[in-house]
Amino acid sequence: MGTLIYGFTVSLDGYIADAQGSIDWSDPSEELHHYWNDFERETALSFYGRRLYELMSAYWPTADQDPDASPLIIDFARVWRDMPKVVFSSTLESVDWNSRLERGDPVEVVRKLKSETEGQLEIAGATLAAPVVQAGLVDEYRIVLAPTVVGGGTPFFPTLPSWMSLRLLENRTFPGGTILLRYEAKHD
Repeated sequence: MGTLIYGFTVSLDGYIADAQGSIDWSDPSEELHHYWNDFERETALSFYGRRLYELMSAYWPTADQDPDASPLIIDFARVWRDMPKVVFSSTLESVDWNSRLERGDPVEVVRKLKSETEGQLEIAGATLAAPVVQAGLVDEYRIVLAPTVVGGGTPFFPTLPSWMSLRLLENRTFPGGTILLRYEAKHD
């Protein structure tokens, strides 16, 4: 059985995107980019919603072909392209770059693939993650806290039926005051 991780850069007030849907305020430092590259390299399977998949697939599949691309960008582009992905969408006709399209219930599909896949699994995007978090399927949260307040937008955590107990696994400070908080979900 795999370990399901939900992680994202989050504003101090708890949002992954501002009210206009922008994540421009969350640009990672070089050290944080290295961290995410290594995280993705270790990921056996990633779950994407349509919006985040479209955002990522608009840039990363060819980012390593840009003559001005840094080694970090080249590395992430190759890792992202090769990483197995399940994309949930009712509107996309097809997906590429080692991805498969899924139209089923995210909770049931994630539960099934989590039980069938060894290693680290990632769920990417707050909208897709919301029902999976509410169902108690997430084993670990990786919150990269950015020193920015955006005042509203897309929250990292969905509304929950009750509080959730977490256990701190790691905290780490990156340049610019960004802090990684890794928490294990305590499943009763």
